[in-house]
Amino acid sequence: MLEGKVIAVTGGGRGIGREIALLCAREGAAVVVNDFGGSLSGDGGDAGPAGDVCAQITSACGQAVANLASVADPDGAASIVQSALDAFGRIDGVVNNAGVSRDRIFHKMSADDWQAVVDVHLDGSYHLARAAAPHFRAQGSGAFVHMTSTSGLIGNVGQANYAAAKMGIVGLSTSIALDMRSFGVRSNCVAPFAWSRMTESIPAETEDQKQRVERLKTMTPDKVAPMVAFLCSDAADEVNGQIFCVRKNEIFLFSLPRPIRSLHRSDGWTVGSLADELLPAIRPSLIPLQVSSDIFAWDPV
Repeated sequence: MLEGKVIAVTGGGRGIGREIALLCAREGAAVVVNDFGGSLSGDGGDAGPAGDVCAQITSACGQAVANLASVADPDGAASIVQSALDAFGRIDGVVNNAGVSRDRIFHKMSADDWQAVVDVHLDGSYHLARAAAPHFRAQGSGAFVHMTSTSGLIGNVGQANYAAAKMGIVGLSTSIALDMRSFGVRSNCVAPFAWSRMTESIPAETEDQKQRVERLKTMTPDKVAPMVAFLCSDAADEVNGQIFCVRKNEIFLFSLPRPIRSLHRSDGWTVGSLADELLPAIRPSLIPLQVSSDIFAWDPV
């Protein structure tokens, strides 16, 4: 499905990114495996993860090169595209998967906790997409796949930084899809459910929490990879600006935000008329505040 294409996968040394890189290679793509090898919180660095995935790909007669740059650095992100051009002569797909996690309840979240997560998830997705965009435009084709999260789409506790960045990615993807569709370029989002080091910090103290964690452990990263590889392929040329969720053997297509109610007063609104008329009118349409684990509480198939 990806024969002749060159795909860059950030965070490609571990977890979901690793499975995406391996599957893209098995489907015929040459892969740039980007991973600076830092900790879950974004500290440190290690060439091992990216190198190991490249070795596995090349040992199976595939093509891969490692890139150790941080996507939070604009020059680092640009070097990922340059690695593709230097090694394979082109770039056809970008998978913005790299991420860090610094969970804190909001009133205890520091500016550093906020910025570190936004820098990698949102800014990193922008930096790499922006570096690839001119090449996609020139060749009249290209696919962006950005990892979002139900933490942003629905909500979660203790993840204001992560949720805001992931919702920002949705806006980024939609804008790219609109701006670049006339050049044959597509941009879509995937919200993955998978057990990885990003989810290992989920509390497992109560019996319900333990059962939830055990269910999560059955949602392996390899289940996410086919959706991403498909979106990078020419078979998905009609799919643009969409949000998908992958949970084990299930795939969800999310609705895009659209107006659900409209009220009009010919003489305009006052604070008083809003209190008297708006709330009674919209109350039946208000969506209850929930966390993603409540929405997806049923057992996976």
